[in-house]
Amino acid sequence: MKELVIDLEAEKNEILKRYRALLRACKSTMQKGDKRMIRKAFDMALESHKDMRRKSGEPYIYHPIAVAQIAAEEIGLGTTSIVCALLHDVVEDTNMTLDDIEMEFGKKVAKIIDGLTKISGVFDTNSSLQAENFRKMLLTLADDVRVILIKLADRLHNMRTMEFMPRDKQLKLSSETVYLYAPLAHRLGLYTIKSELEDLSMKYMERETYQFIKNKLNEKKAEREKFIRDFIEPIKKVLLGQGLEADIFGRPKSIHSIWNKMKKKSIPFEEVYDLFAIRVILDSTPEAEKADCWKAYSIVTDLYRPNPDRLRDWISSPKANGYESLHTTVMGPRGQWVEVQIRTKRMNEIAEKGFAAHWKYKESTTDSGLDQWVQKVRDMLKNPDSNALDFLDDFKMNLFSDEIFIFTPKGALIQLPLNATALDFAFEIHTDVGASCIGAKVNHKLVPLSYKLQNGDQVEIITSGKQTPKEDWLNFVVTAKAKAKIKSALKEEKRKVAEDGKEILERKLKSLKITYNSENIHKLSYFFKLGSTQDLFYNIAKGIIDMKDLKDYQASEKVIENKPQDKIEHEQVQSLLRNIKTKDSDMLLIGEDMQKIDYKLANCCNPIPGDDVFGFVTVSDGIKIHRTNCPNAAKLMANYGYRIVKARWTNQQELAFLTGLRITGIDDVGLINKLTTVISQDFKVNIRSITVDSDNGIFEGSLMVYVNDTEHLENLIKNLKLVKGITAVNRFDSVIEKAS
Repeated sequence: MKELVIDLEAEKNEILKRYRALLRACKSTMQKGDKRMIRKAFDMALESHKDMRRKSGEPYIYHPIAVAQIAAEEIGLGTTSIVCALLHDVVEDTNMTLDDIEMEFGKKVAKIIDGLTKISGVFDTNSSLQAENFRKMLLTLADDVRVILIKLADRLHNMRTMEFMPRDKQLKLSSETVYLYAPLAHRLGLYTIKSELEDLSMKYMERETYQFIKNKLNEKKAEREKFIRDFIEPIKKVLLGQGLEADIFGRPKSIHSIWNKMKKKSIPFEEVYDLFAIRVILDSTPEAEKADCWKAYSIVTDLYRPNPDRLRDWISSPKANGYESLHTTVMGPRGQWVEVQIRTKRMNEIAEKGFAAHWKYKESTTDSGLDQWVQKVRDMLKNPDSNALDFLDDFKMNLFSDEIFIFTPKGALIQLPLNATALDFAFEIHTDVGASCIGAKVNHKLVPLSYKLQNGDQVEIITSGKQTPKEDWLNFVVTAKAKAKIKSALKEEKRKVAEDGKEILERKLKSLKITYNSENIHKLSYFFKLGSTQDLFYNIAKGIIDMKDLKDYQASEKVIENKPQDKIEHEQVQSLLRNIKTKDSDMLLIGEDMQKIDYKLANCCNPIPGDDVFGFVTVSDGIKIHRTNCPNAAKLMANYGYRIVKARWTNQQELAFLTGLRITGIDDVGLINKLTTVISQDFKVNIRSITVDSDNGIFEGSLMVYVNDTEHLENLIKNLKLVKGITAVNRFDSVIEKAS
């Protein structure tokens, strides 16, 4: 292998060049003494990482400098954050301690770096390391939001420089990014960073699609730019005539959002019309902002006809992350819809730099949705569930969804996530109101607790002293606050019942002459397949386990090890993993030489030979094979990294795999006959099920067919598209299933 020749002098110059660029980026926020502090942090980082290199062969110090640069330039953070970004890996990778940092830079910097340092130590085996790390990171967020912002800058740089990493690491990081970090950037109002994180994740997770869309966008670039120029010209002229200073430009949509639209609407790239948005950024004084935006809106809609259903007013009611803007969709000169976003320079900075810009302008705003959000995070962290993954799911679902605005009977405004119910609203007002809620009046009409609220509803809650939280409430509430409070109330209820069960069990065991001690209680729990002794006491009290069952236990000669369930499950997972790893390589081969290892194909994505796949070790079902672009993949890789096994197909023929096809077209006599002929005669493919629906001349069908591999499937799709009247044929995945 050719040895790498390193020019140390050139590297030294490059490091200095990058450091100077960083100082230029910090210039606007620097105060007296800041430069000296940044220099001290830079020297410390340089010294600590001097012998380290990245996977690409570059000096490691390039990474902290780049993270600091992103924090300064793209997020707009100040000196303290720059210092922390430069030192973010020092404690983890070198002998430097937090105490050393506190001595040099003070308590604040040490606290942020503590939040940034990955948490070492062993967590309970059922919960993922990443989920636990994330929860610890959020604990620090409750004190200082800069932890998350620097963490996002760190992740962004890692994603930008990921081409030298092994494929499995790329997939794992991309999954984590799209599952957690991108929504987090969105919630903090960092739209540019959110889009880039999503695009970079897609680049590694959906390589071919990403490249395809990228090439398509480049093909039409010149034509698109001309269209934008022609569209903008008249707007500029009228705005200037009315005395409004404005920057107007076209901003391309992210590849990820184009792909989402294609998936959501099942349309090809050619039918995605809004590939870009026109942005009008006004230079307005604070008091004239609102009026100027509406004035500009009026000018745009005079020139181009608006779609009345597509007006979004986030100026009168900003989003919870501080986002303010007017969005409208208008008919362009060539008969296509164009999205126009109107905002002021201040609003634009908040949209681009999110949280950091929000603090800068805070004096002029009232109590912002962002402050309320951080307060919500604090509330959630006060009583986190013992399972970090549950907590993570609630957190993700609740804090990253779109919001709706609901009014109390007195007209106060409350923000809730989309799909929130009357019960969520009750818990949002107060825990006690939620716990005793029996119904609600929405716009003066009586509705059940599970009623989904609509934007602008006015809600009055009806309570009763006799009401207590029920288990099934968890099925329809969506806010993390409601979930956490219901869970803790149910736990308390269960604990009280379990206390009674304990006494009953003691009496029953006495009559069976079985000693009541912790060993026997554990054995009983294992015999009845219960996760904890509390579950055992609860089931006894509820009569689910009775005297007859206890006699069965007594009679069974089975030797039961005194092990808690989670330990047994962990050992099962470990032995399965060992079984795979003792093969010739750590790659799981799926096919005829795989008879010894129990594996199943996941129902959520129905993988077939030729698909890019991975193995996921489950406790009860052996190994499940998923496609890397399966709807569950991001969650599994992000949360259970240690259970993922690399997998590939061996060459196998004549084995049939079930997959689904969705066919749309124009209804015609004999269409189904033509389709089934292509499928069963030309391709010798068996059809398991077929459902068809015809509505006003539009034909829609879903087929479940057996194919050999992806090539076989692609040929089938190609030939089905040739049938007269068929407009689209898409493969689809079935239901999303829970990880077991």
